[in-house]
Amino acid sequence: MLFADPTIEWFGSDEPIFGINRIMLIRMLSALVIILIFVLGTRRMRLIPTRGQSIVEMGLGFVRDGIAYDLLGEKDGKRFLPLITTIFFMVLSMNITGIVPFLNIAGTGVIGVPLLLALVAYGAFIYAGVKKHPGAFFKNALFPPGVPKALYIIVTPIEFVSTFVLRPITLTLRLMMNMVVGHLLLVLFFAATQFFFFSAGGFYTLFGVGTLAFGFAFTLFEILVAVLQAYVFALLTTVYIQLALAEEH
Repeated sequence: MLFADPTIEWFGSDEPIFGINRIMLIRMLSALVIILIFVLGTRRMRLIPTRGQSIVEMGLGFVRDGIAYDLLGEKDGKRFLPLITTIFFMVLSMNITGIVPFLNIAGTGVIGVPLLLALVAYGAFIYAGVKKHPGAFFKNALFPPGVPKALYIIVTPIEFVSTFVLRPITLTLRLMMNMVVGHLLLVLFFAATQFFFFSAGGFYTLFGVGTLAFGFAFTLFEILVAVLQAYVFALLTTVYIQLALAEEH
């Protein structure tokens, strides 16, 4: 469960020097798995790809052609492709642990990773804008051309909050809350199933069949949500970079 997160303590139990909690173990495991998949899928590239190579190439091609090149074009897409690819597969691998038996929680279900990735996306947005329009990016972001000067007292605070404050916050909360809600619903369904099967008994077992069916269906839905949230996070990161590059300065 989300809040049942004991710490594994090493080097003594009275005054432990080092400890890792369950969510950190899941995050490290998901990172190792995705790295292993890419290493094994690309270490012996062939003209006629193997099944593993085909799966890896399909995933990389989806991010490259469906997100990076589609929004940024080939030139800028190549520049930011490593970042966008990393974000997509990192979010996907940590989302999917929410439906893996014995793990049962998404690595993105606690604020640390979503916040870190949002700050990375925010940093890429700022970098792209400053690199493309040095000396004018912040000025024109806060003081849009064509707006009457008297209105800047209203427009500038709005632009500052919407562009430089809300973007990383909404990226963080969108990802984290989707994973938290999915986790809580799965816990609710399967906890109810356990209760009806093993505690209530009798006629109430029929309710357990229903909650089990809903839990299974929602597990399949969570797979879709895991993929969709990874896509949305990578897509929004790319859109922000595109806006920084394409603004008229």
